[in-house]
This record gives sequence, structure tokens and C-alpha cells, in this order.
Amino acid sequence: MSYSYIFKYIIIGDMGVGKSCLLHQFTEKKFMADCPHTIGVEFGTRIIEVSGQKIKLQIWDTAGLERFRAVTRSYYRGAAGALMVYDITRRSTYNHLSSWLTDARNLTNPNTVIILIGNKADLEAQRDVTYEEAKQFAEENGLLFLEASAKTGENVEDAFLEAAKKIYQNIQDGS
Repeated sequence: MSYSYIFKYIIIGDMGVGKSCLLHQFTEKKFMADCPHTIGVEFGTRIIEVSGQKIKLQIWDTAGLERFRAVTRSYYRGAAGALMVYDITRRSTYNHLSSWLTDARNLTNPNTVIILIGNKADLEAQRDVTYEEAKQFAEENGLLFLEASAKTGENVEDAFLEAAKKIYQNIQDGS
């Protein structure tokens, strides 16, 4: 199948926030209940359409474990988009976002589109991070933001598409 562009994405965030499940939900349209922890890096692709253009997304899902950080850092280079994921039921994963953001900003180019994703939105009863505070963090740092659920599929499609639209827009604007 032909396409006009290839966008490279990376998915970053703490271990166990559901990065692999988001990738799987997006590429396979199904929920993997027991995603094994990613060792190093996983890879997935899917072709989407933005403004009538076919775009191939190459998605690198990185390990959240600290000891893989050195390995996964090499995958940031050339990323057009970064999905930075935390778990809305685990505040620690939210508290670590600034460290992930620093990596993303330092290791990608200034025009890389970063989208913040609060995963596990289906677990409302166990929520530990409010939508409002995460939205504010996103606004202060110039990030796109949405909450999603890899389990129900809610907003998963949107997360990948919103980032692609913004990247495509940047290309049109010449940035």
C-alpha cells in the first residue's frame, strides 16, 4: 500500500502504564490483558489518513524500566511524535512525567509533537490524578493532552491521529 509520508512515533513513560497495550489496541484493535513488560523496544506500524494523505506511522514502544533507559534513548532520534503516557490511577507515574519530558525535549528535535496520555481512564473509581491537573501540566508545557483507555479503546485512535494531524500541520507550515 502506498503512502505519502512516514511519521516515526515513540511511546514513553513509566513501566506498567500501558504503553504496549496502547500500541496493541491501535495496531491490532484489541486489548492485550496481560501485556508482558517490554524488554528494550517493541515496534508496530499502521497506515492512517490525514487530510486525504496516507501516512504510515512507525511506532516504537520503549521499555519504562530505568535500566533500559540508555537503550531506549537512542530511539528518540528522528521521532516526529512522542506519546508520553502515565496511569491515572498511579500518581507516581504522573510525578515522573517531567523527567520523561526532559528526555523527550533533549533527545528529539524542537518540532517533535508531544502528546500526553492519561491511560486507564476506564478505572475512574481508582483515579489518583485529576483530569484538570494533567490538562494544566500539558498546557504549561505545550503538549496535546487526552485521557484514554487501552482496555476499552476509548480515545486510543484519537491519540495517534491528533499527533499525526499536528505533525502534518507543521509540515504544511514548513516547520
